[in-house]
Amino acid sequence: MLRRTLGGYAVHANFASVLLIGLGCETNQIPDLLAAQGLESSHALRTFTIQGTGGTSKTIASGIAQVKSLLAEANQVERQPVSVSHLTVGLQCGGSDGYSGITANPALGNAVDRLVAAGGTAILSETPEIYGAEHLLTRRAVSQQVGEKLLARIRWWEAYCQRMDAELNNNPSAGNKAGGLTTILEKSLGAVAKAGSSDLVDVYQYAEPVRAHGLVFMDTPGYDPISATGQVAGGANLIAFTTGRGSAYGCAPSPSIKLATNTRLWETQEEDMDVNCGGIADGSMTIEERGEHIYRMMLSIASGERSKSEQHGYGQNEFVPWQIGAIT
Repeated sequence: MLRRTLGGYAVHANFASVLLIGLGCETNQIPDLLAAQGLESSHALRTFTIQGTGGTSKTIASGIAQVKSLLAEANQVERQPVSVSHLTVGLQCGGSDGYSGITANPALGNAVDRLVAAGGTAILSETPEIYGAEHLLTRRAVSQQVGEKLLARIRWWEAYCQRMDAELNNNPSAGNKAGGLTTILEKSLGAVAKAGSSDLVDVYQYAEPVRAHGLVFMDTPGYDPISATGQVAGGANLIAFTTGRGSAYGCAPSPSIKLATNTRLWETQEEDMDVNCGGIADGSMTIEERGEHIYRMMLSIASGERSKSEQHGYGQNEFVPWQIGAIT
């Protein structure tokens, strides 16, 4: 799983080059990592080890020198127009509240339908947070095989929780409860709304490369940084993140668009929020209007406009791979 994650980042479209540094005697040896992921060292994928370089200070000096040499080429890259089929959006919700399922999540779902119709891809994740609402996805699966793949991931989580003497439906956090959510079923019904109404075309394990176009599902925990890391490793080059309680999560190397579920959050944490969906609750805007706005913002951010998290420099150290052993 770690190798899959590292390999996915190494070939991610948002990186101009990658410098991979190891100690030299760890179990996950760099040559084995590259071989397992079908990768080879190259001018744009450079590797070395601390032991091979001769110590920490020499490694730091070598790393800085190599990055500087790669910057000149990276700075010459120019944007080129491409179709929406090149856009893959990871769908996230964190700090959900009672408004999530009726404002920001369905608005994002509307944007997802527009994205899919234009040839793009959306990745729904956080398996523990669709628990109890998975039937809303399986009924939209393009085949029985795809539906069974999703149910297999649910069964894995049920068996895992049984082994760990845990409850999969004991998911709402303190913030979720303070925001009006009482059970995982309430939370799941709202979380699934992010997927809109498009067909479910495939199901992936954590950090697997996403090859299909359309709405797909990736098995991840419910903890946002871990979940988004898997999505990015799978190819997500943009993150759309709904929140009702507030979140400052960015997501290097993929920009994160923050959608506020209520106007109070928008007004109190506007420096972190990109879109206010609170007007859906008071009738001043519609799901369709916000969906169109979110979709257009996806295209703008993918084309170089900076999200709030990018403007403030958030998300520079939020690479968190999944290590099986924690429930969330």
